[in-house]
Amino acid sequence: MKKIIKKVILWLSILAAVGIAVFSAVNIYVISYTSKYIITAEEASSLEDVDCITVLGAHVKNDGNPSYMLESRLDTAIELYNKDVSNKMLMSGDHGRKNYDEVNNMMDYALRECDITKENVFLDHAGFSTYETAYRAKYIFKVEKSVFVTQKYHLYRAVYNARRQGIEAYGVASDDYEWPGMYYYKFRESLAIFKDFWYNLFNVKPTYLGEAIPVSGTSELSHDR
Repeated sequence: MKKIIKKVILWLSILAAVGIAVFSAVNIYVISYTSKYIITAEEASSLEDVDCITVLGAHVKNDGNPSYMLESRLDTAIELYNKDVSNKMLMSGDHGRKNYDEVNNMMDYALRECDITKENVFLDHAGFSTYETAYRAKYIFKVEKSVFVTQKYHLYRAVYNARRQGIEAYGVASDDYEWPGMYYYKFRESLAIFKDFWYNLFNVKPTYLGEAIPVSGTSELSHDR
């Protein structure tokens, strides 16, 4: 009996070691692959034919104002807009419930803070995850080239997902600030990188697709108010 227990422990240890190795290898690969596409706002301004600036959603407060993390992303997107990186923005986030709306509040913030017109702001109401944002950017909004904006720790996965979906994607980090609970965010991000690696490998369909709303046209069809 003791021999059996020892063998079970040995094989469990081997499996755990292999699992950790694969997990670590995937994370290292994704980060190393995308690092060269993480650029500064100044470098982004030299890019040509950028279809849109894609802003990934985050928590919105009960009063409709963006959280500090989301506000940072929006401010960076506005900076890119003012540097003429693109005259269009794609706001992608969670609007899966009537009483919670990231994307319209993101648009409202941009309209208040810069001279972009509503017609040039596209809303992805079903950007429930980073993977779904990238998938829908390609297949719903027909994005071919875009600069993605989010915090740096999250940017590698955003750019990786977009490039695996066929978008010529670049990333500009909204800040290098160490947010409270950043160790948790980074740990969760490592799990999400591992998940999205396999999602891309098997081309998992997003929660919703729908009719195409190309960013080359008008944004009206993406608006619900």
